[in-house]
Amino acid sequence: MSTPRILKPGDTIGILGGGQLARMMALAAAPLGLKTHIYAPEAGSPAFDVASAHTQAAYDDLDALSAFARAVDVVTYEFENVPVDTAAFLALIVPVHPGAQALGITQDRLDEKTFVARLGIETAPFEAVDDEAGLVAALETIGRPAVLKTRRFGYDGKGQVIIREGDDPAAAFAAIGKHPAILEGFVPFEREVSVVAARTEDGRFKAYEVTENEHRHHILHRSTVPADVTPAVEAVSAEIARRIGEALGYVGVFAVEMFLVVEDGAQGVIVNEIAPRVHNSGHWTLDGAVTSQFEQHVRAIAGWPLGAVERYGRVEMTNLIGDEADSWLSVLEEPGAHLHLYGKAEARPGRKMGHVTRIFEE
Repeated sequence: MSTPRILKPGDTIGILGGGQLARMMALAAAPLGLKTHIYAPEAGSPAFDVASAHTQAAYDDLDALSAFARAVDVVTYEFENVPVDTAAFLALIVPVHPGAQALGITQDRLDEKTFVARLGIETAPFEAVDDEAGLVAALETIGRPAVLKTRRFGYDGKGQVIIREGDDPAAAFAAIGKHPAILEGFVPFEREVSVVAARTEDGRFKAYEVTENEHRHHILHRSTVPADVTPAVEAVSAEIARRIGEALGYVGVFAVEMFLVVEDGAQGVIVNEIAPRVHNSGHWTLDGAVTSQFEQHVRAIAGWPLGAVERYGRVEMTNLIGDEADSWLSVLEEPGAHLHLYGKAEARPGRKMGHVTRIFEE
């Protein structure tokens, strides 16, 4: 292994994507003396407002990518659907963290589930689905209810449908656009939880406490810490994250989304998805932990020591979706509430416009 590159204050982090996660990364980098350069195709991207520089260009514009790579000291990204070819091209010029391998595996739900299962980590039962006949065969194996998901480009419940007894497989396949898919067995979970963790290039690792997550309409509504889980689940969740990060050769912050299940009175976890980036369920760390997930990501990709992950108290993070962000003034009047707005011009239904963090004494 080559010696990890260590950034110094004054160096520049390049970020692919210009949304709220890139915005919060840029805000975390500034107090550490690091500059940020945002690369995104969308005009008026929220992260442009807080970065040292930005480039508005397509992810397949090789000339723009080359100039961007030569203007920064390391490249990272805020979302997992950056084209793998883009990451691979940039890596020829500048270090890219996390690498194209992690990006490629986590972009494809079938590849991701296969990767996790090969590590001996439990997932929902799953089968590949390429066509209607394949879906019928997979249903024979998996049973019903089951969840049919597109292999690529799904988030916040998009690109998936539940198939119950009596449902028509052909209609379900049409509902996801007849794209290559994965059929997953339905997990009778008690709650949804996640663990956010960080790993450096030389293998240093830290995980935040397990976070309990409540979704509404497939979008994260609220995250709370500490989660109502046993010490055994805390330990095994961190170990799952460590093993996944090591197997991916991961550098940076990532999240492992899991189902909490109870069998014979004992809690356990089943891995649902990996997010190769800072994660919505880790937003509580921005005010509720010694080191936020955004600063932790900056530290990890810069080759710096990882920060402490201890929390300050009982923490609750609530997303502001769509016009919920219009309540910003009342939030500001609330003692102890920490408001974060993302600078998005238009509040659309289902769009994450900001979040509020509240910290309580335990």
